[in-house]
Amino acid sequence: MDPISAGTKSPRKRTSIGVWAMVLALLILLGLAGFFAYEGLVVGDVEVPAQGYTAMAIGIALSLVIGIGLMVLVFYSSRRGYDEQASFLGGPSGNDDATNDPPDQQRR
Repeated sequence: MDPISAGTKSPRKRTSIGVWAMVLALLILLGLAGFFAYEGLVVGDVEVPAQGYTAMAIGIALSLVIGIGLMVLVFYSSRRGYDEQASFLGGPSGNDDATNDPPDQQRR
């Protein structure tokens, strides 16, 4: 056994009880969401008026317009370089002892 790997643990790591409890809780929530979705979809004979379909169509259209518009803005800003890290554009003023500080702090 070499000294480098003497302090390392084996690649198989035991999962703690907290992780299993979280996975179980999330699975229960997923099951409940599925149950309520099923119950909501199998409602008896319910007539939806024309105003309901119109409101649904308008909501879907507005959601698509907003989503597509936001994605266009993301791609536009990425291609134009607006997403780059901010940097100071005014370089040193020719002094050998100048730092990367803004000019108002270099004069002090």
